[in-house]
Amino acid sequence: MAESLQERQAAMEKIAAEIRACEKCQLHKGRTKAVPGDGRVNAEILFVGEGPGFHEDQQGLPFVGASGKYLEQLLELIGLTRKDVFITNIVRCRPPQNRDPERIEIEACEPYLDRQIAIIRPKIIATLGRYSMAKFFPDGKISKIHGVPKKEEGRIYYPLFHPAAVLRNPALREPMEEDFKRMKKLLEELKASEPDNDDDAPPPPPPPEKPQQLSLF
Repeated sequence: MAESLQERQAAMEKIAAEIRACEKCQLHKGRTKAVPGDGRVNAEILFVGEGPGFHEDQQGLPFVGASGKYLEQLLELIGLTRKDVFITNIVRCRPPQNRDPERIEIEACEPYLDRQIAIIRPKIIATLGRYSMAKFFPDGKISKIHGVPKKEEGRIYYPLFHPAAVLRNPALREPMEEDFKRMKKLLEELKASEPDNDDDAPPPPPPPEKPQQLSLF
């Protein structure tokens, strides 16, 4: 998979256009704007939340309300900004009154997420909340497995509390911050264990030619 950055960007924009026009489940009936996701198409960390809230529905961007401000603080804690990662949700249209997403709605959106993952190829997929966690940890309980990484095929899956849950329950703030710090260390360890495979790096210079001894005859 050696697509250029421009090709990956175009593929992501195509998915975003499909999501904005999507009518696969009932959530499209009440949306102001669908929320395809936002961030780098070659991000090392992909965050997957649950669903858009009021502010996200108005702006068409993920995590722009109070939860988004807290997520930005957590990113700053490990030296990152929103521009360094990709952020999306398990469903892309706001559920009425911010209710939990239903299974049929999650299944309708799932192919979009799978295609985005294939394009981004993140090193870490960090789930925010139990509904996105359930895709990668179907039998997990967030209270027990938050901050516990699972490594499969060279990628780390990392369950985290949802920022909104932390804002509602300040007792979760310290474990959430510790989980974020651990995620940074996991990323560094993963990158250190990988062979150097930078597609954008210039090719190595050719070896110097062996000097040839000149004949006197």
